[in-house]
Amino acid sequence: MDTDRTASGSAEEAALDAYSQVVTTVAARVLPSVAALSVRTARGGGAGSAVTVGTDGLLLTSAHVVQGTLDGSATFGDGTEKRFRVVGADPLSDLAVLRVEEATVPPVELGDADGLRIGQLVVAVGNPMGLAGSVTAGVVSGLGRSLPARDGRVTRLIEDVIQTDAALNPGNSGGALADSAGRVVGVNTAVAGYGLGLAVPINATTRQIIGDLTAHGRVRRAWLGVASVPVPLPPEIAVRTGQRRGLRVVEVVPGSPAGVAGIYLGDVILSAGGRPVSDGQGLQRLMLGDAIGSRLPVTVLRKGALVDVVAVPTELNR
Repeated sequence: MDTDRTASGSAEEAALDAYSQVVTTVAARVLPSVAALSVRTARGGGAGSAVTVGTDGLLLTSAHVVQGTLDGSATFGDGTEKRFRVVGADPLSDLAVLRVEEATVPPVELGDADGLRIGQLVVAVGNPMGLAGSVTAGVVSGLGRSLPARDGRVTRLIEDVIQTDAALNPGNSGGALADSAGRVVGVNTAVAGYGLGLAVPINATTRQIIGDLTAHGRVRRAWLGVASVPVPLPPEIAVRTGQRRGLRVVEVVPGSPAGVAGIYLGDVILSAGGRPVSDGQGLQRLMLGDAIGSRLPVTVLRKGALVDVVAVPTELNR
């Protein structure tokens, strides 16, 4: 009996040692590249974190951290302090790109949040005080969450938000969410409630947003002109298409690209641009700059028949 208890204790200690080793390794790899932001706005001062993502002084943070910024500084783990300027901010994804001169810290490695699984270990790294880094560990507790975001009169959902139980505080906003290999898979964006935190994922969509912000200072979005709700597909259509849900069109703006293309109330959108669409976020994912003025094939279910139309999205005016 004592032998069993000793073996069990040794196994638990080994597991804890392995867990600690992962967390400390990730912290050592990511923490030097995370800066503390001090922000001055017309309403007063603010603070947050940012992640170094380029060797040319590019930083990634949350858009709400630098909203209305007049000027600000970034303090890195090596003690250096640099003034930053906002290259571009996109409230509808809650991402912003900053630039400092003569960056002295290495950039992080960006990963792909699309490969995350519920229960996977993640490490949240921030620098809320500018004196010492903040590192907390936990697991991915939810995927596919949506976070409402507004920019003027436009409201959209930030899609595929990562939910984690790694403890966060407001000063961690803009900091890194890293996987066990030290790859940054998210940008911590909000505290969802006690014991919960949310992060904007790093994936193909957000990489395009980051690229647009870096190159143009803003994100151009396409507009189709429909409102829709997810609905289950009839069994025979589900078998035929290999998907279980589609988007029922509940509103078509007159004269919009969707209206001109011949999309009608009651149609169920099955695919757009050759990709299956089962929720609003899937359609939004296609509505970035490349879609503006381009032909977008759309397949809809109409009165039991599959109908193909072609829409040409226009630029969203906010």
